[in-house]
Amino acid sequence: MTQHRFPLSRLGRGIAVGSLMTLGLGVAASAQALTVISFGGASGEAMEKAYYGPFSDETGIRVTPGDYNGELSRIRAMVETGNVSWDVVEMESPELVRGCFEGLFEPIDWQRLGLGNVLIDAAFDECGVGTFVWSTVLAYDADALDNPPSSWADFWDVEQFPGTRGLRRGAKYTLEFALMADGVPAEEVYDVLRTDEGVERAFAKLDEIKPHIQWWEAGAQPPQWLVAGDVVMTSSYNGRIAAAQEEGTNLEIVWNESIYDLDYWAIVAGSDYVDEAYAFIEFASQPENQAAYSSEIPYGPVHPAAIEQLDEDQARRMPTHDENMEGALAIDTGFWVDHGEELEQRFSAWAAR
Repeated sequence: MTQHRFPLSRLGRGIAVGSLMTLGLGVAASAQALTVISFGGASGEAMEKAYYGPFSDETGIRVTPGDYNGELSRIRAMVETGNVSWDVVEMESPELVRGCFEGLFEPIDWQRLGLGNVLIDAAFDECGVGTFVWSTVLAYDADALDNPPSSWADFWDVEQFPGTRGLRRGAKYTLEFALMADGVPAEEVYDVLRTDEGVERAFAKLDEIKPHIQWWEAGAQPPQWLVAGDVVMTSSYNGRIAAAQEEGTNLEIVWNESIYDLDYWAIVAGSDYVDEAYAFIEFASQPENQAAYSSEIPYGPVHPAAIEQLDEDQARRMPTHDENMEGALAIDTGFWVDHGEELEQRFSAWAAR
């Protein structure tokens, strides 16, 4: 997969509104439930409203939702044992590419899917169909900080901004943030990280702040910790912070130096419900359904026509809004496919010390 380099407004292959579903959605009305696995939380609730319920109502295909943390090991075990109980799974891009290489997912037959070329370029993958654009951002509690942070350099400045910080427990995103905190421009981060010296530099920067870090492993934790006062600032998925803001919290997002990526739908190899899986993915890719999802949680749609259905206030909350893309970094999927395993192992050993 190529690295995503531009905002959605510059990635479109063209707009075709209101395309008809081509898979015959009534094909499995009497079939067992289609199992769809996502990352859950606020995003899963938005999918329930925008996708699962309406899809079942329109097609008669029951959807059984579930959630996980993106680990390939569970999918690998299903495929290797032939005991596949998941059908459609939401995947982050590096894991999608790795799983595709291992044969864990069905290759996407784009002609069968019937979407043509209406999605943004980055949504097209050998084994996945992009479903939304999301960002990992710096978030903070505006009630706890008189002087708000504006960069990862501020995040690292424990004298000017005292208090515990939150970071995702893992190398991905964390090493990029460390290099940006050390003065590396966003557009040069992966060039630096591809060198041994760059990796050493990132871990040395993490050493500086390690005593002040509380590591999170689930997307729900950062906003919960901010509201509880456990941390004064943290990395977080933008949609989780937005959901907390809707509940009346005074949490704020720093879009500068955020990292954005796509999540994808993939069909697990060996699923007994491939036709139903294609029908669901096509349904979830329609502009009106994408707009319904993005209205519930501010993750950017991959169908350009969906963006036009959002009002200006909603559009401004998306990672894909032009203002929010300024200073943002597109995740380099190829880098993490090539180096992710070794860097994650090194990070785990470093964090355990």
